[in-house]
Amino acid sequence: MIPDVSKALTWLEAHPDALNGIRRGIERETLRVTPDGHLAQTGHPAVLGKAFTHPWITTDFAETLLEFITPVDASIDHMLAFLRDIHRYVARNLGNERMWPMSMPCFIGKEEDIVLAQYGTSNQGRFKTLYREGLKNRYGALMQTISGVHYNFSLPIEFWQAWAGVTDAESGKEKISAGYFRLIRNYYRFGWVIPYLFGASPAICSSFLNGRETNLPFERSGKGMLYLPYATSLRLSDLGYTNKSQSNLGITFNDLDGYVTALKKAIHTPSPEFARLGVNVDGHYRQLNANVLQIENELYAPIRPKRVTKGSESPSDALLRGGIEYIEVRSLDINPFTAIGVNAEQSRFLDLFLIWCVLADAPEMSSEELMCTRKNWNRVILEGRKPGQTIGIGCDSAREPLDKVGKSLFADLYRVAEVLDSINGNEQYQRVCTKLVTFFDDVSQTYSARVLEAMKSQGIGGFGLSLAEGYREALCHEPFEVLTPAMLDEQQKKSVEKQAMLEAQDTISFEEYLALHAGR
Repeated sequence: MIPDVSKALTWLEAHPDALNGIRRGIERETLRVTPDGHLAQTGHPAVLGKAFTHPWITTDFAETLLEFITPVDASIDHMLAFLRDIHRYVARNLGNERMWPMSMPCFIGKEEDIVLAQYGTSNQGRFKTLYREGLKNRYGALMQTISGVHYNFSLPIEFWQAWAGVTDAESGKEKISAGYFRLIRNYYRFGWVIPYLFGASPAICSSFLNGRETNLPFERSGKGMLYLPYATSLRLSDLGYTNKSQSNLGITFNDLDGYVTALKKAIHTPSPEFARLGVNVDGHYRQLNANVLQIENELYAPIRPKRVTKGSESPSDALLRGGIEYIEVRSLDINPFTAIGVNAEQSRFLDLFLIWCVLADAPEMSSEELMCTRKNWNRVILEGRKPGQTIGIGCDSAREPLDKVGKSLFADLYRVAEVLDSINGNEQYQRVCTKLVTFFDDVSQTYSARVLEAMKSQGIGGFGLSLAEGYREALCHEPFEVLTPAMLDEQQKKSVEKQAMLEAQDTISFEEYLALHAGR
């Protein structure tokens, strides 16, 4: 069931320095809410700066959906302290509003209450808002208010030199990209372990359905809550951030050229369904274009290969230019048990798991197998804590007990943990393994079980608001660790100046800009 990784682990134990210098970054989303748990109706606070040009404090889909971004960091503790300082600053500047501490949204009365993120009058800014208009018209605004944590991860060049025999990142980009695609294929096959351990959205507010039909056999609490008794992450289910129309795109993760070719095809393939929405109707734009994907970011995936773009190049062109630079893990729910939505335990687990995914054999994956892995994920997402739950890998493989597979995986992860701890001179990674492996014998320790228990007694609103209020109080009174208020004030001013400069630089109309950049 689990690939035999013994040879690769023995190699790793002989080359511990290959893992010295792992780089990470975090993107955390959170809704601004009123003291009674409703979606805030205010615009992005001016005191925080301009969302379009601020490097650390921005917005995602909606004006009320904050997103905090850390710089790339080699230290987990420093990265999380940086993220917490952003939260401290924002908490001090939100007035009477709070940050919602869960993935699934608070009470939302009408979809019209959700105001799209605004990025100013520049062509670039209007393009970003119009993309969100397209998302709203294609999939509905409610789905876009779901929050998550993205974990960006890269291995040091020393790893690729020792593991793949490359000389440098430029000449070795093909081998490095192949290694990251190996990681991605294993992530699809085994990444269900993430929602099993850390899924924290087993329930939704009944307002989230907003009259929509669902085939899920929800149970209802007396506090306006709908839940599945064994669910882990409804955020990752078909209720959440998924798009069924993308299931037949033929995008696989076997090589860079094949991936980019399929992605570009989706960007240039007209969609009859989206064409019916119209693009420019009576002088009002409804979407960037009527293609299957407006732009590459519209591809909903639990993991993405990434490279920092240069100038106006697209993400896929950046990949073709330089190969994969890092991967973006997109399967983490907001962790409601910490004010910043993610903790060191999760970060260390992801390090271990992603390293294992690089080391383990990963045969090429067909589109059919990719769909089969989705069935595995769905089984864990909807019924991961069900007694006797089983899991498979390929389309034809026999299923095995989930707890057995999970514990086999952790036997490997523990060896990776020993290597990382030898580098750091402590036992932090091993302690994470020792703790998390017990979740397979005692499902009550999983995040989803703990969240559901609290929600059943307090309701979603009661649980979320009590956490939000407590975190607001703590963040407002904690001292800063890495940043200072003055540094953040300076970034606020710079973001205002940068946006004004961008708006003054436009030399063509928005229509001309759209013709150049939409669906290219």
